[in-house]
Amino acid sequence: MRFLVISDVHAKKDAIEATKERIERYEAEAVLVLGDITHFGPATWAADFIGALDVDVYAIPGNCDPPEILEAIAESGISMHGEVREIGGVVFAGLGGSNPTIFETPFELDEEDIKTILDPIAEDAMVLMLHTPPYGRNDEIPSGISVGSHSIREIVDKHRPLLVLAGHVHEARGVTEEDGIIFMNPGPARDGYAAILDIDEDDISIKLLGPQD
Repeated sequence: MRFLVISDVHAKKDAIEATKERIERYEAEAVLVLGDITHFGPATWAADFIGALDVDVYAIPGNCDPPEILEAIAESGISMHGEVREIGGVVFAGLGGSNPTIFETPFELDEEDIKTILDPIAEDAMVLMLHTPPYGRNDEIPSGISVGSHSIREIVDKHRPLLVLAGHVHEARGVTEEDGIIFMNPGPARDGYAAILDIDEDDISIKLLGPQD
C-alpha cells in the first residue's frame, strides 16, 4: 500500500493544494498526518484540510494543535491518537502530542501519560505513527540536544516495531535504521517536505520529497 506521509503543516494554506497534487502524482492510496496540522488552532482548519483530500486520511495531533482537534480529525478523517488499526494488512498504532517542551504548547503529555496510552496498544513488528520521536532517534535540534520522548524510546526498544514515523523536530528530517528498526521524519510540510511510503507486509520503501518533488 502506498501512503503520502506529511507532518508539521502549521496551517500553511499552500499545503492543501500541494498535498492534493502529490496524492495524484504519486498515486497515494492514503495520507498519514503526523501532527501540528494547525498552528495553535483553530481546530476547524484541520477539519477543512483533511476534508479537502480525496483519500483516507489517518491523523494525529501535534503539540501545537489544540486538544479539540481530536474531534475535528474524526469529523473529516480517521484519528489515530491512542488507537490501533490494521491498514492495508499492516498494524498501526498512533500517539499524538509531545512530551513536555519549554514552550508549554497546547497538546503536551508527561512521560508517564505517554507510556500509559502507547504501551498497551504497541506490539512487535508494527508501524508506530507519532508526532514526537523516541529519544535519540531523529530528535536533535540545531544546538545538538535530543528532545525526543524517553517513554517512546522505552516502548520502541521493548516492542521493536518495523517502522517509526514521527515529525515535531523540523530539522531532523531523514531516514535512519538502528537495530533493524526504520525511523523516518518526513520534514515539515509547511516548507514543502513530505515522503512516499510503500509497505508490502514487512517490505518497506521510503522516498523523501523536497519542495520541488
